[in-house]
Amino acid sequence: MRIAVLSGGSGWHVQDVLRAARELDLRAEALDFRALHDRALDGFDAVLVRTMPAGSLEQVVFRMDLLHEAAARGVQVLNPPRAVEVCVDKYLTTARLVRAGIPTPETAVCQKSDDAMAAFAQIGGDAVLKPLFGAEGRGMCRITDAETAWRTFRVLEQTGQVIYLQRFVRHPGWDLRAFVLGGRVLASMKRTANNDWRTNVAQGGTAERVTLTREEEQLALAAAEAVGCPVAGVDLLPGPGGERFVIEVNAVPGWKALAPTCGVDVAKEVVRFLVREG
Repeated sequence: MRIAVLSGGSGWHVQDVLRAARELDLRAEALDFRALHDRALDGFDAVLVRTMPAGSLEQVVFRMDLLHEAAARGVQVLNPPRAVEVCVDKYLTTARLVRAGIPTPETAVCQKSDDAMAAFAQIGGDAVLKPLFGAEGRGMCRITDAETAWRTFRVLEQTGQVIYLQRFVRHPGWDLRAFVLGGRVLASMKRTANNDWRTNVAQGGTAERVTLTREEEQLALAAAEAVGCPVAGVDLLPGPGGERFVIEVNAVPGWKALAPTCGVDVAKEVVRFLVREG
């Protein structure tokens, strides 16, 4: 089997996948999304999407077109193109979760600052502002006063950006990351914040292995299924009453912290799954 690993470069995760493929006696090749042309995926039996680098609207649409065409020819694409499209867009992800009845913090998405101010008040005047496209906690900020909200929303409106707000959930300083693969939780960890409300390891949080409860596991699996992801990183945040909220479903989840924390060769498991499904 010949595998294409699509990314925006040759970073740690790409190298880990190539290593895993070699150890499984498989042929894998790293391809940069930014250099793809209409015949670039010819001859590959499977495609693993690692990242979608920034680009113009035309460039990103073309890259997604290539994934859709490969899937239509019978090439195994992981994650499926539609799942990547859904998960890269926080609004679509939230809409899918809500439609599936999965608990997620109250959310408002606006284009006008006046609408965002009304939503900010309705949410309770304590909200997390997130970029519509983003990961690892980058670009997120907590807003707790109306003056800051007004100034921020006006800037976003004037620069043509979408205003995505979620009610801030008062949590105990940690969350759970479940790595879902093929309808099961492969590994899970507890991430504890480091003097910050954000728990992402990329933002300085610490990680420890944890076993999910049956309810947490079922919630993670339901979230991955709702967005159509065979492989997903699902983040569960504990609420003040002990409830769990799904705050993110990542279609290109990392495992740099998860693998050593949980003692699992995640890259090898992902490649094995890709081969079995292909």
